Amino acid sequence: MHRLLLSQTTSVTRPLLVPLKHFSFRSYASASASTSANRPVHDFTKILIANRGEIACRVMRTARAKGVKTVAVYSEADKNSLHVAMADEARLIGPPPAKESYLLGERIIQVAKETGAQAIHPGYGFLSENAEFAQQVEKSGLTFIGPPASAIRAMGSKSASKDIMIDAKVPTIPGYHGEDQTIATLQKEADKMGYPVIIKAVLGGGGKGMKIVERTEDLEEQVSSAIREAQSSFGDSRVLIEKYLRHPRHVEVQVFGDKHGNYVYLFERDCSVQRRHQKVIEEAPAPGLSQELREKLGNTAVAAARAVGYVGAGTVEFIMDQDGTFYFMEMNTRLQVEHPITEMVTGQDLVDWQLQVAAGHALPKQQKDLKLNGHSFEARIYAENPDADFLPGTGRLEHLTTPAAEEGHVRIETGVRQGDDVSVYYDPMIAKLVVWDTDRTTALKRLVRCLDEYHIVGLHTNVKFLKKLALHPAFIKGDVETGFIPAYRTDLLGSSSSLTNDNIALAVLGLLIPERSSLLSKSSSSSSSSSSSSGGERAPKGYGRRDPWASNGARINHESSRTVKLLVPQQATKDANGVEQPKKDKEIIVDVTYKRDGTYSLLLPSTNTRIIAEARGGGDKKGTFSAFVDGRFFPSVRAVVHNDVLNVFEGSNSFSLNIPSSLGDLGEEKGSGSLLSPMPGKVVKVM
Repeated sequence: MHRLLLSQTTSVTRPLLVPLKHFSFRSYASASASTSANRPVHDFTKILIANRGEIACRVMRTARAKGVKTVAVYSEADKNSLHVAMADEARLIGPPPAKESYLLGERIIQVAKETGAQAIHPGYGFLSENAEFAQQVEKSGLTFIGPPASAIRAMGSKSASKDIMIDAKVPTIPGYHGEDQTIATLQKEADKMGYPVIIKAVLGGGGKGMKIVERTEDLEEQVSSAIREAQSSFGDSRVLIEKYLRHPRHVEVQVFGDKHGNYVYLFERDCSVQRRHQKVIEEAPAPGLSQELREKLGNTAVAAARAVGYVGAGTVEFIMDQDGTFYFMEMNTRLQVEHPITEMVTGQDLVDWQLQVAAGHALPKQQKDLKLNGHSFEARIYAENPDADFLPGTGRLEHLTTPAAEEGHVRIETGVRQGDDVSVYYDPMIAKLVVWDTDRTTALKRLVRCLDEYHIVGLHTNVKFLKKLALHPAFIKGDVETGFIPAYRTDLLGSSSSLTNDNIALAVLGLLIPERSSLLSKSSSSSSSSSSSSGGERAPKGYGRRDPWASNGARINHESSRTVKLLVPQQATKDANGVEQPKKDKEIIVDVTYKRDGTYSLLLPSTNTRIIAEARGGGDKKGTFSAFVDGRFFPSVRAVVHNDVLNVFEGSNSFSLNIPSSLGDLGEEKGSGSLLSPMPGKVVKVM
């Protein structure tokens, strides 16, 4: 079974143009030669992608592999973005806010016609599930690479879609979907089905307008809140109420239909692990399902798609009780964010399927030809702070290193590079890390290893949180449900363990190696040439050109000492009134002696502990080196300084320390007898 690799290389740069060789493809012809050879995509020679970020890049890679030219649209905030660089053509469509750019359907259609594109791919989000836009595209003589507007409308309303599913004999969860929205009726219906219940916006999605109610006396307040959110987010205040399952799983099925009445399912994905009703880690196939249940899910999903005359890629979402009973939840009428894990376990390129189906071809595969192979995980890398209730973040990716892409095993789906900004205007997802292996246990180990190799500096991310989640005993066993994160909140969130002596030694080496490397290679260069930190990062204050060690080439073989101070950030606490009180950083004092044999002797006065440390390599452009600490070998350590914060990555461990803002705070070099010699030179005589 072939698996696809459509991933960005781990060499993260910021080129003006991104050549094809920076991406690795297996063409659909390789993945299913027996079918694609008979049905090549000839109809489209150019398509416009009405989206941004990683999904735009994802569509472009398949299009380019098939010889289809692409047109990007972009806002003023995205003019230097990766998807603009990748496209054959790119057109500015407006200011940064989405409502003034990516949601301007008429403007996007105009650009498609001006550039000679024959079809529009909507990606996900923005206009992807907008029935009016899909209809306008078709009316303009272009092809919408997605389902017909009628299917989008039918599935866009939770209440209407439930009625359609009931008629199609698709199981639905008990609930009230009526037009009478008075609180008296809603209260009566909720009391009738029993608590807990869940309130949802009729036109909702993404967790907006969703409220869980445990008691009858709380219903009115929660209904009012849900109505306000629904009106604000969707322009429609209607809500529905359904019975709430306490420990359900979120299991969804990938379906595909064509214009000839053919339908298939490409198996299921488990998306149970969520925060704020949004997915964090997805996997395929869902763990613990019998073959009988898997087939029943798939056939039910196909029945749902057939009921609305669906065409293209769609996802039927089910909520599954612990006993395997499942109920229709909703249908997403677009390509899902998590579609890569389905590609990994089936060997099919779903974007290529979309292009073929939109062009009028029959489905490339029949149900009997589709087989599951292995297991795949997707972890969503977000700019957010899990310890602050997953508060979204913005900022510049000052340092970005990803795990290496491995054909058939590791994909990095992203739309950003080192130096790019995560904007306040759009979703804060940085990338999707996708892994595959022969079974769930091995795939999960690969996921953890790749998360260890994902290094980001410049803003808060959820990488540490994802590692904790992937290593949690319950997740390892496959005991997942939608309340997983709240249930194990204490295990998954909060501060990490305290620093070890090894951590401190590696941090000190991370600061001193760039100086030593500069001294050895450029001892006679000007002071400005030795002012940089590892990896081209800005040198911390008190280091580089102002540092005595970095300026005196005569001291290469001189046994010298200095005192280094680092600061451990402390989490703020709240006083009796709930007001947050910042805490002073904790000081770490290290007396460092550089020995003639090239090792460092580190003394921690607070514990009177002496450590012998030795660094190998001068640090590469990413700040990487290896080290021995008291005989223990650390093969790959990365130290990155940004804004006077030292970020250290070593295997599964990562931590950050603050660097004092002045040279005096850092410490000073001392020779024998504590003689201070801050100026370059040699003491030749003592009077």
